[in-house]
Amino acid sequence: MSEREAPPWSCPHHHEKLIEEGGELRCPQQERFPIEGGIARFVPRSSYATAFGAQWKRYRRTQLDSFTGFPLSQERARAVLGEAVWSRLPALDVLECGCGAGRFTEVLLAAGARVTSIDLSDAVEANAEGFPPGARHRIAQADIRRLPFAPRSFDVVFCLGVVQHTPSPEETIASLYEHVAPGGILAIDHYSHSLSWYTKSALPLRYWFRRLPPERGLPAVERLVDGLLPLHRAVARWGWAQAILSRFSPVLCYYRKFPQFSEALHREWALLDTHDSLTCWYRHSRSRRAIETALGRLGAEEIVCGYGENGIIARARRPRPAAGARRASETG
Repeated sequence: MSEREAPPWSCPHHHEKLIEEGGELRCPQQERFPIEGGIARFVPRSSYATAFGAQWKRYRRTQLDSFTGFPLSQERARAVLGEAVWSRLPALDVLECGCGAGRFTEVLLAAGARVTSIDLSDAVEANAEGFPPGARHRIAQADIRRLPFAPRSFDVVFCLGVVQHTPSPEETIASLYEHVAPGGILAIDHYSHSLSWYTKSALPLRYWFRRLPPERGLPAVERLVDGLLPLHRAVARWGWAQAILSRFSPVLCYYRKFPQFSEALHREWALLDTHDSLTCWYRHSRSRRAIETALGRLGAEEIVCGYGENGIIARARRPRPAAGARRASETG
């Protein structure tokens, strides 16, 4: 992956370096992981993220800046990374966790980074179609809590829109941080607590929608959006009316937030985000203090934690070993 070797694949079970041979990755302990369509597969295709896979294959272009014509994803990634890291991306190896169809893959590659993208779902197939594996891009289907790399391998570990959808956000953050190299950066975001969310109809509806198989869930959400989105459009000019309607309608829309969108784009985003909201299996919220505490307990430094588009945004650095400790390590 350009000039220097990428962090090698490592067995997520035995933590030994994998050897690519015969269209698969082989572990010395006899574990074998197939490579299909340029994608390394470390997990079964079915998981709690199955609905996400169907979602991102259906809406693979919806949130791409190249599709919308607006730098929304770039601005969000740049805000969480910070200018110092953003300016150095061409020299960095980035592990992108929860890549989906490639909303941020596109941004990171365009900024010049060497990117390894992973996702638990088969959304990796949509990612590979949009951003094929090559000199600066690798893709794997893998569990964020059992990543197929040696610890402390990446300059940047980047994970937006994902941590809240895993079984344990704290466990996920710890796994992500484990793969940050000394002096490297972890960049994440997370839903924050919101009275608005707890008073919406989406909360009880999720009990039913998230249990639907994708072949039923996607059409059900589409019918819901097409039935209710015209009401949202009709009241969009009045903030108070939109607030009342959103208590009863689970449809997420952006008429007030993104007035520059075409009607077709408004519908695409409403379909995608409403499906995401109703069918994700886990949907956690955390306070800013909880995220700061989780990072602090891991030993991170230079913790920056605030609020952004998706709730809480945070970045932190893994300390470099002290000079004396480093020399002792080098001399054995």
